[in-house]
Amino acid sequence: MKGKFISRIALFVLTNLAVVAMLAILAQVFGLERFLVQQGVRINLPGLLVTAALIGFGGSLISLLLSKTMAKWSTGAQVLGVPRNAEETWLLQTVARLAREAGIGMPEVAVYDSPEMNAFATGARRDKALVAVSTGLLRNMPQKEVEAVLGHEIAHVANGDMVTLTLLQGVLNTFVIFLSRVVGFLIDRFLSRSEDGEERGPGIAYFVSSIILQIVFGILASLIVAWFSRRREFRADDGGAELVGKQPMAGALNTLRMQQGEPSLLPTSMQAFGIRGGRMVALFSSHPPLEDRIERLLSAEGSARGEHQKPYARRSRVV
Repeated sequence: MKGKFISRIALFVLTNLAVVAMLAILAQVFGLERFLVQQGVRINLPGLLVTAALIGFGGSLISLLLSKTMAKWSTGAQVLGVPRNAEETWLLQTVARLAREAGIGMPEVAVYDSPEMNAFATGARRDKALVAVSTGLLRNMPQKEVEAVLGHEIAHVANGDMVTLTLLQGVLNTFVIFLSRVVGFLIDRFLSRSEDGEERGPGIAYFVSSIILQIVFGILASLIVAWFSRRREFRADDGGAELVGKQPMAGALNTLRMQQGEPSLLPTSMQAFGIRGGRMVALFSSHPPLEDRIERLLSAEGSARGEHQKPYARRSRVV
């Protein structure tokens, strides 16, 4: 989709970046940055790499563990318990059936109040995930297409997309922190060399350049995250088609396409988890254009897979 140059990052990524930033600040406050520079003349590369990995993967794991709680809080989603009406009964039964066919445990099912048609899935474990749908989706989309959307979200869970994203984000965070410190150290060495050739300890140039480089490298890393997110959307479309049928899945995407001129009302931090994304520059987009998703789903390659195979999500179990 075309639109303003706005990076609408998923709740997972935002929480992760916040945790990483907090841990990095604490590392500086408690002097860890200076400890990693041995005698002020040589950077401690092994120690820096270990520290970067602890901070990078620590942020990813913390954000993953908090993902369900933050998703409920940011959208106001209410988890369904005992169904109160026929719609809630159908929703719970449909999710239970799709989860069983995909070979995962029954996820929590929630509904959040929003006029737009959207849904998302998140959670740290395949067997204890969260699937949430908007009231607008339930009211404005045909039931068979709603079922396809639910199949799409169940496929995300069954494919282990949340865990894979955690590992990918952790690796990228590690290299962002590591490289920004190494390059920042080299810049500081170049700028702070004294006239007599004596090497000094890390100065202000190190801390300023490290922060700037972490932002720059972080933006580059987000391109990789967005690329992976677009690929997982195609895979989840395939999973939804194999759980429910190709035509209902294509119909759901086409219904969403009719709404694509309207901005997404899902919180910007959650848009990468939704069935439809927000407006972004293509390289930073968490979702492929709906036109491309429909064309790929209905392509000859997609037809060759057939609709009578076992569910894609079950065949692609990723722990």
